[in-house]
Parts: sequence; C-alpha cells; structure tokens
Amino acid sequence: MTNDTREPFNYQFGGEDAYPLRDPGFPTEKPKKQPKKGGTLWSRIVLAFRIGMAMGIVGIVGGLAFAIYAFIYVKGLEPTLPDYTQLEDYEPKVTTRIHAGDGTLVAEFARERRLFVPAESIPLTVKQAFISAEDKTFYEHEGIYWMGLPRAAWNSLQAMRSGAPLQGASTITQQVAKNFLLTSDQKIDRKVKEMLIARRMEKVFTKDHILELYLNEIYLGNRSYGVAAAALNYFGKSLSEIEPHEAAYLATLAKAPANYHPVFNEERAVGRRNWILGRMHADGFLTDEDLGFFRDQDLGAGLAPPLGARSAALEYFAEEVRRDIADRYGTDALYDGGLSIRSTIDPVMQEKAQRAFREGLSEYDRRHGWRGPLTQIILPDDLTATTIPEREGEEPRPFWAISLDEAADRLKGERKFADDLEPWRLAVVLEVTPALAEIGFREGDEGVITLPNMAWARQLIDIDNLGPEIESVEEVLAPGDVVLVMPMTGQVGYALRQIPAANGGMLVMDPHTGRIQAMVGGFSFGLSEFNRSTQAWRQPGSTFKPFIYAAALDNGYTPSSIVLDGAFVAEGLDGIWWKPGNYVADTFYGDSTLRVGIEKSRNTMTARLAQDLGIGTVIEYAERMGVSDRLPRNLSISLGAGETTLMRLTAAYAQFVNGGKQIQPSIIDRVQDRNGATVFADDERACFACNETSWQEQGEPALPDDRSQVIDPRTAYQMTSIMQGVIQRGTGTKVRGLYEGEPLPPLAGKTGTTNDYRDAWFVGFSPDLAVGIFIGHDMPTTLGNGEGGGNVAAPVFGRFMRDALVTEDVVPFRAPSGIRLVRINAKTGKPARPGERNVILEAFKAEDDIYSSRGRFLGNKGSGSSEDEDIDGDLGVIY
Repeated sequence: MTNDTREPFNYQFGGEDAYPLRDPGFPTEKPKKQPKKGGTLWSRIVLAFRIGMAMGIVGIVGGLAFAIYAFIYVKGLEPTLPDYTQLEDYEPKVTTRIHAGDGTLVAEFARERRLFVPAESIPLTVKQAFISAEDKTFYEHEGIYWMGLPRAAWNSLQAMRSGAPLQGASTITQQVAKNFLLTSDQKIDRKVKEMLIARRMEKVFTKDHILELYLNEIYLGNRSYGVAAAALNYFGKSLSEIEPHEAAYLATLAKAPANYHPVFNEERAVGRRNWILGRMHADGFLTDEDLGFFRDQDLGAGLAPPLGARSAALEYFAEEVRRDIADRYGTDALYDGGLSIRSTIDPVMQEKAQRAFREGLSEYDRRHGWRGPLTQIILPDDLTATTIPEREGEEPRPFWAISLDEAADRLKGERKFADDLEPWRLAVVLEVTPALAEIGFREGDEGVITLPNMAWARQLIDIDNLGPEIESVEEVLAPGDVVLVMPMTGQVGYALRQIPAANGGMLVMDPHTGRIQAMVGGFSFGLSEFNRSTQAWRQPGSTFKPFIYAAALDNGYTPSSIVLDGAFVAEGLDGIWWKPGNYVADTFYGDSTLRVGIEKSRNTMTARLAQDLGIGTVIEYAERMGVSDRLPRNLSISLGAGETTLMRLTAAYAQFVNGGKQIQPSIIDRVQDRNGATVFADDERACFACNETSWQEQGEPALPDDRSQVIDPRTAYQMTSIMQGVIQRGTGTKVRGLYEGEPLPPLAGKTGTTNDYRDAWFVGFSPDLAVGIFIGHDMPTTLGNGEGGGNVAAPVFGRFMRDALVTEDVVPFRAPSGIRLVRINAKTGKPARPGERNVILEAFKAEDDIYSSRGRFLGNKGSGSSEDEDIDGDLGVIY
C-alpha cells in the first residue's frame, strides 16, 4: 500500500473567503466564525440595552407590585389609626395647685406634674430652643422631613449593630402623634402610623397648635410634663421669666432627661445646652454677642420638692385640703383636673404655730426623762477613714456617715425618724468624755454636745419618777448611739433631743370668719399622718365649762352670782351616784362667784350650776355653739366627759370673742377649674359694689352679715371678760408669765385637764385670733402628775401669741352696747368701796342688778338673796 500524500482538505473556493471542504475520510473541527470589524462594541451596547430594558421592566413591575402592596398595607392600617381630631380639644392632665391666702404655693397634687400654657403665652425663646434642638424645619415641612430619612436609616443600621436604640427622624409633628396617640414601640407598623397621622394633622391643625400640644405634653424629667412645669421645677420660675440659656436646657431634656440631670450630669447637661444655643445662633435666633453671653452662664438648675406640700410645716394642712377636694369632686378632678385652690392658710402664722407647738411639747417631754438612743451602729476602728468619690466633684465621706445614712433609712421605715424634724438633725456619737460628746452627721460634718445641754436627760423610771441628776456625759451616751440633736442658737454646739412620747394638735383661726390660718396636726407628719386637730375625738375636760357658764348668764345669773363650791353628789342615769371633786382632792372653797368658778376651774360648783340649769339646757347650748352633736345626757358632761375635736372646740370659743356669731371652720376660700371659672366660694355674699373698675371717692362696699346669732353678744362679752381673768389670776397664769417685763395684750382663754391627766387643753383668743391646743397620748394614758392644761398647753398658747401678735397693734376686746363695767370686789362679787383692795372691773348687762346675786346653793335648788349691804361712795359704774 502506497502512502497517500494528498492534502486532507481542498478548497472549494479560492480567495480570502475560501474554506476547506471536509474530507469524509478525515475527522475535522468546525471552523470558528470570525467576527466582523466593530461588532464587539455594538454587541455590548445591545446587550446592555436589553439588560436595562429587562431590569426596567422588572423594576416597573416590582414598583407597581410594591405600590400595590404598600397601598393595601396602608389601607389595612387605616382602620386601626387613632382619631387624631380629638387633639383639637386637648385637655391634658393638669396639676392641681393649692395656694395660701397670700398667694404663695402650698402644695401640688397630680399624676403628671403639668401646667397647661396656650401657644400664644409660650415665650418665643422657648419655641425657638425646641425647634432648633428637635426640628429646625418645623415651619417648612408638612409633617415629615423626607431629607432626614436616609440619614436616620443609616444611623439605625449602625444602632442595630451596636444594640443602641433606633433613630426615626421624627419631626415635632410625628412626636406629637406618637406621644398622644401611639406607643413608643420600635416597630414598622408604629412608624408608618406615626407618619400617616402626622401628614393628616398638618392638614387639619395649625403649626402653632401642634407646637402647643408638643410643648405641653413632653416629659422633661423631675416629674415635669410640659415646659411650664419644667420651668418651675428646675428654675423656680414661671415660663414667661425663662431666659434663652434656660430654655436651651429645657430643650436639652427632650432628648433624654436622665442623661442630662442637673446635679448628677451637670457637665454633660451644660455641653448639650451650649450645643443647642449654637443651633439657635445658626438658625438666626441669637446674635454672636448673645451666644457668647448665654454660653458663659451657669446651668442654674435645681430640683423642686416632690408633689405634695411645699414645706414640712404645711403637710397637715395640705393633706386636709386634699381630702376635702377629693370628697367634693373625686380623685380624678384632684389629680388630673388642674384645679386652682385658694386656701385660708397663712404660711408665716403656720411656721410660728409649729415652732411654738414643737417647743412646748418637747419641753414637756424633757421633764419626764431620757428614753435612750434611737438605735446604735458599729463604728469603724479608724473614724477618719473615708470613701473614694465615685463622681467627679463628689466629696469623700467618712464610713461612719455611710452607716448613719443606712440607719436613717431603717428608722424612717420604722417611723422613728423623719426628714421634717428640722432644725433637729440625726447624729451618731463618735466619742464621749465626761464633759462632752463628739457627734457626726450624715453629711460628714461633726459637732459636740456639752454636759449642760443634756442635763435634762435623767433616766426615765416611770412617768412620775426619774433617775439621779446627770454628772457625766458618759452616763447618757456611748459611741455608736444614734440620737437627735438641735443646734444651739447663739452658741457653739448642739443640744440633745428626743421625739416626744405624747402628741397633740394646734389650730389658729380667724374668729370672725372661721378661716383656719394655721394647723398643726402632730409633732411630725413624717412620723404620723393622723391629724389630731381634726380627726381626734377627745374629752375636753374643763374647757367645756364656759358653755355652762354662758347658759347661766343667759338665764338670770351674773358674773358676780354666788354658787357654793362644796361637796356634791348626784345620781346618774344608770343609778350610779356621781361625786366630782376639785383639782386638789377633798378641798372645797365655799361660796364663790361665777367668775372665780371659771378662773380657778372649780369642778363641784360647776356641777352644781349645771344641775340647776338642767342637763337639757347645757346640751342645747353646747350643740348650738357647735361643741359636739353626740353628748350623753349625763351630768358628768359638765366637767367635759363628752367628746369633741380641737377644731370644733376652737370654733366654739371663737364665737365668744366675735360677739356670739355662728361661724363654721373653713380651710378653702375658693376653687377654680382649669379655665378659671369659680366652682366653689366659701363666702357667697353678694357684693354689688365690689366690681367697680375705678375709685370715684365712693365709700367701702357694705357686705351683709349673714351669720346667725348663737348667744347674746353681751353674754359673749361677759364670758370673754371672765376668761381674761383665767390668764391674769387663774389657771392660765403661765401665759402671763411669758410676758414678764412686757405689756400683756388682751388675751383670754380656758385650761382643760381630764381624769388622770390624760389630756391637756388650752383654748383662748385675742380680739382677732382664736387658738386651740390639745396635748395627750394617742392611746390615752397619763401625762404625769400635775401635767394639766395650765402646765402643758397654756405655755404653747403664750409662746405663740407672744410671737404672732404685735402688742401695739392689738385692739382691746370689743364690748357691745348694753354692757356696763362696774368696780367690784373680786372675792365677794359685791360693788367695791372706795379704797378697797382686790377690785376688778366686772361686765354686767344693763338690766342686771349689781346689788344682788343669784343665790347661794347649799345643795338645794332655788334662788335666794344675798345679804345686801348699803354701799357708801362711788360704785365705779361705767356705762
């Protein structure tokens, strides 16, 4: 076989385009097509166009699908959208505020501390601060700031990676929608609803209305809702007084109040405030000079006291008003209704009353010895060791101060200590020597108590017996003892004190209107919220006697009428014989005038007088004057065996000094709703001339006196005159003793003491002030032998009156027409002879026969006649 040397391919065509024909005998590959010149670029353009068209179609279809989905999604949300039109008549929860008679703030009550301010009353600088801080395009956008959405989305992605809260680019309008109508959940549904509502709100409400909603609703920390409450709580100013740097700080708090606390995070707060001031400058709200000036200002923010009374002295009164308003209008109106209450309290008088009451009660308590420290703590071996400060600017504190803080918290929980005891301070004994004790306070400062300032602290054996005199501080105190101390006025150091075991109450009242000007419900509201001035029903003891004597003066007796003070026995309704005695057991004083019966508080002659008048007459007078409406028909009520309250008894006594006019105690003058409309006025008398807009030399408007006459005004004056003698010569002379070396103003009153010295009373008055004091144990037990009204309660009355009254401004007691003053012998009650000693001026009614007395009671009823004598000389009758 010869080798085949033929070419495997031959060419059908020649030239350039020739291509080989395949030889069936040889396997061949398909030849590659050669591209034409320029075909690669064109193909790519075509390909890109086709891809773009495809993507466009996909995008359009996807967009249409998304739009359809979004439309369906939004339509699905619309039925669940809250009704935003309710914000047109926005009535937020607003703080109820109680003001004193002089306009000072007494207390606030609220679930949300808020004061509503309409948009036109919000200062421009406050609006500018919040707009610069929160939404600089507020007046330009239509509810949503679209340009901020991409930035917010990016920031939210970053936040999701770090676990921080998401950002939503919310405008002020969106924040209003969220705060009022939605929750704060970080969900897509909530965000979309917020945007939908914001858009709709912008179409219905003006920008100013939206801003008004925002600035009144926003929470700014420290229990402050809205800018007006925040201005008061942080700066103690009304909103109209806020300056730009203060407005900038309020705007700072919109972001995160806790992060910019004015005390704990002051540096951060100042930094954020200054940033907002910079934004206000950039937005054209501040000049260059303004910016520099306000950035240099201190933060100047503080923290307002908690809701409730604004001072410890006002706690009992504020709580009494709170209960009254809740009873009248309900708790929702009290806490959310924004009521404005004008009360009767006088803050200055209140401070004086509380001081006098606490001093008097503490003085009584110290007479009965030392009951020991409040508790004890373990002191460190090194008393100079201190903590390491945790915050910048914080001072190191001794470890014993930390332990004392913990002890204070425990004592508060046990109701053994309270923060309202100022100026008393809680202290721990650090070291003792025979001459003094070194003490430390919770703040880390120290002081001393010397032996003379704890000399009273003899050991308590029982209520009437004490241990030996104190000769060394070590007999009383030991290191680690936790005690109460009081700073000494005008001296270095402190005096040892203890919370009194007894308690009580005190009321100060305007006797002409019944307005309560001071109310002390106990030694400390923090230790006990029970108000002993209004809630405690106690036996009044001898303070009940004036009502019996007033009944006698209305029924034929005179102040000089003679009644026997001798042994007395009467059968009670239960068949048990009742035998009262005098203050000094088994001692009687014979024939005595009515005046002496009150001045010396004689029991047996009072019981005899009540028997003569009849128990029905006694009860009728007591009920008419408001002493009590649940007195038993028993002769023992003549000595105060019934029950009453301090408020009732003080109001009853006030009717003696006001001329016998009926009054009702009141603590509220006026109540206005959130819109300023008066819903209650205590004085409803018509005054047609009170609304004059200018003075045209017209006289003072005349107001009708619509008070009822409960007793003869002359009888009321006679009782006032008799009770002046209680202070001048009788059981209340300790009041006079407090004025030693000073002129005694016109004062009258009556002491009261119940069996076994369980209760001590003094109720008295000046011409324009009525005061009642009660002291006793909450669970009735003896105050101690001799601790009656004259020793315990009367000094409190004297202290207060000496502090409260300016003697030269006090007018005398007002005598009504039909009264004549006669010089009489104080002992016999007969007109005095010239030169006779022991002479007083006695008040008689014009028709009284000054030469005869009602009669001598020797156990028999009926009227006798005195042995009248001829009187020579001037009788001293004054008409």
